[in-house]
Amino acid sequence: MNHDRTLGNRLFDWVNGTILLLIAIACVIPFVYVLAISFTSPAQVAQGGLILYPKEWSLSAYRYIFSTDTLWRSMMVSIYITVVGTLINLVFTSLMAYPLAKTHLRGRQYILLGVLFTMLFSGGLIPTYFVVKAMHLTNTLWSLMIPAAISGFNLIVLKNFFQQIPDGLEDSAKIDGCNDLGILFRIVLPLSMPAMATFALFYAVGHWNQFFNAILYINDNTKWPIQVLLREIVILASGRIGDTDIDDADIQPLTIRMAVIVFATLPILLVYPFLQKHFSKGVLLGSVKG
Repeated sequence: MNHDRTLGNRLFDWVNGTILLLIAIACVIPFVYVLAISFTSPAQVAQGGLILYPKEWSLSAYRYIFSTDTLWRSMMVSIYITVVGTLINLVFTSLMAYPLAKTHLRGRQYILLGVLFTMLFSGGLIPTYFVVKAMHLTNTLWSLMIPAAISGFNLIVLKNFFQQIPDGLEDSAKIDGCNDLGILFRIVLPLSMPAMATFALFYAVGHWNQFFNAILYINDNTKWPIQVLLREIVILASGRIGDTDIDDADIQPLTIRMAVIVFATLPILLVYPFLQKHFSKGVLLGSVKG
């Protein structure tokens, strides 16, 4: 049997690698551009053109954005809703997924059908707003966390993951006098760390990037997350951060916008490498059984 690779296989690998390399370059260049502009001197930015490496380095944009309280306040709001919101997501998703993983639960199929229904259909923008308003959550940070406490997709995958845990472990815990909540938090969740880390990153990225709900439910700009502030600066093409004007004529609004983008993106980029390794393992283990 000939184990040598044919010319067609080598050609396919070369073409495939070239296409993937071009796609990777196309994805990386915008990030390089944003990073380069944020560190480029206003004089070079004023000349225009594509800048991928600053010829004249400058930290004026970062000195400006770090001198304002608005940016730090929005960053703290985003960190708060990301951390607290992710904890709420994980707790509520786990508490609902664990009983649904038990085939002897009465009405289990109807509940799962209801969860599946929410994945296909939603109440709509206006009814959802009225529900949030009726719960007195408008203009509070809870409006960004409570309405989306459970993701239907993550719930189904986590339920499938829990079903793969041997029943013998839970039976042994019950013999030792452990109740259902004790089994969940002492046995099931510690064994589900890959899946929990995966869903934690899914939920955290969603909370960090959300801005539409904040625009709908929050009128107080002191409670805006960083993404809403970023929208105000980038979409509205303004060089201002909150109520702070640009007094330095040497500062370009474009460099400020790029510096804010870098500042808003950096925290989630720092967290991602620590949880990325759990992606494939956590999701695939939860997708084996139905």
